[in-house]
Amino acid sequence: QVQLVESGGGLAQAGSSLRLSCAASGRSFSSSVMGWFRQAPGKEREFVARIRGTGISILYADSVKGRFGISRDNAKNTVYLQMNSLKPEDTAVYYCAAGNSLGTQQSQFSYWGQGTQVTVSS
Repeated sequence: QVQLVESGGGLAQAGSSLRLSCAASGRSFSSSVMGWFRQAPGKEREFVARIRGTGISILYADSVKGRFGISRDNAKNTVYLQMNSLKPEDTAVYYCAAGNSLGTQQSQFSYWGQGTQVTVSS
């Protein structure tokens, strides 16, 4: 069992940065694939980024590539999402997720956090 708690969301201006954190509890964090997803108002939840347990394999959605960075600290059971050059279209609820297989589909992640709101103003 893995429990996930996101933090770090808030209101930001376009062009600025935010860093989201996701604290995980459970014994299997270091071997889990960790992902970030987001859901904008009126839209489906979409993949943002994911990172393998070792931190070597990383994948980003095209919409955030070059602006967002995912990282993890296995000693702290925490995964981060550094968001730079924020745009109004990045406004969404951001969810942390944990799974056992590499992928970008929601169904491949078994555990989810409650989400944290990010609002980017123009």
